[in-house]
Amino acid sequence: MRLARGGVCDLLDSVLIAFNKPYGALSQFTPDDSRHRALAEFNFPPRVYPIGRLDADSEGLLLLSDEPHWNAQLLRPEHAHPREYWAQVERIPDRAALDRLEGGVLIQGRKTRPCRAWRLPEPPHFPPRQPPVRHRQNVPDCWLALELTEGRNRQVRRMTAAIGHPTLRLVRVRIGQFWLGELAVAQWRILGPTERRQVNAGA
Repeated sequence: MRLARGGVCDLLDSVLIAFNKPYGALSQFTPDDSRHRALAEFNFPPRVYPIGRLDADSEGLLLLSDEPHWNAQLLRPEHAHPREYWAQVERIPDRAALDRLEGGVLIQGRKTRPCRAWRLPEPPHFPPRQPPVRHRQNVPDCWLALELTEGRNRQVRRMTAAIGHPTLRLVRVRIGQFWLGELAVAQWRILGPTERRQVNAGA
């Protein structure tokens, strides 16, 4: 419950925030013993917390809310809620390698769920990462898109490594049907009703 205009208390929707998490930031408010930045540095409203997580070395769309139902709706495996990642990988995967990703690969003794995987026709226009991505002069790279319906620890990185194409850079660009879009790195905004429905939508 929040105080509405005129001093009258009304029940309003929970706050749902889209944040473009930068490289090197933790998906938690409490600092650890590393040099990583914590969410407390980004001046979020009080009482919000991250819905799911992105590793410190991953970037892109992270949702935060003050309402726990978003956790259940978006993260429970039985809901199979889609999220899309763009991964810059070493070398150029062929169709057989992408088929392996889509059919599921074994990571940490358990097979991943079937997913969608394809090559992006052009590199995306992301701002340069700091620190820069490691490049090897004689090793080409390309960008893959992967749509997953589960969120295991470092899953995309482990999946691309399993097919022999290590991930160099990883950006989450979509949750449900809500896209990161033009939201600047390290910036956040509160989502409106239409955008909240997009977050909640399936594939």
